[in-house]
Amino acid sequence: MGRFHRHADGTVHVHDHDHDGHEHRDVGDHSGYATGDLRVDVLEAILGENDRTAEANRADLAGRGIRAVNLMSSPGAGKTTLLHAALRELGDGTRVGVVEGDIETPLDAERLQGLGAPVALVNTANGFGGECHLDATMVRSVLHDLPLDDLDVVVIENVGNLVCPAEFDVGEDAKALVYSVTEGEDKPLKYPVMFRAADVVVVNKIDLLPHLDFDLATFRRNLEEVHPGATVLEVSAQTGAGVGAFCDWLIRG
Repeated sequence: MGRFHRHADGTVHVHDHDHDGHEHRDVGDHSGYATGDLRVDVLEAILGENDRTAEANRADLAGRGIRAVNLMSSPGAGKTTLLHAALRELGDGTRVGVVEGDIETPLDAERLQGLGAPVALVNTANGFGGECHLDATMVRSVLHDLPLDDLDVVVIENVGNLVCPAEFDVGEDAKALVYSVTEGEDKPLKYPVMFRAADVVVVNKIDLLPHLDFDLATFRRNLEEVHPGATVLEVSAQTGAGVGAFCDWLIRG
């Protein structure tokens, strides 16, 4: 059947899915399928179920005064390193819980242990089909493993992927995209859905700029083209530069 996603205007399409190259192929003409246009109706119903569960997650969190942030990025952009640095920066002042999403392994969850934040792990290979993103049901399956009554913020660290995580509401109040300068200036143009969805774009690894053929002004122009007025934070999770500003956004938006 392939995977599916939804555009900003609410339309849905299916596409072949290749985890390695992550190449997408729109299937605009459904006449070749025995189900015809019913295929789209079924997909919309599935997304509707996700959205209802997301609203339940959001209500549970809001009822406890918790701000929820969906932290997204491509693999290796530095989500976990940034979250690690943020938890150290925040210390005991803000009570943070983490939903850690990965296809397999507890490696990132283990990296966050010992920093004062309870962590609930979701491996999508464990009963969820090995999906390349979290959805609302996956988050709900572990949300109440966190001590919600004792938290101010829940960070949902999504599976590393620059496409699909942006397409699923998981019950967050805001989406943050961590983008590494090692990825090149063209990514907003190549992956516009993710960059449009982000409430803040955190440009990470700025300490590497002197060593890269990367133009930050070009990146900002490309981002402005797909998301005019986007909020941008420049950080180095490795050195700690700009992490305080990210923490302020994490808490207050």
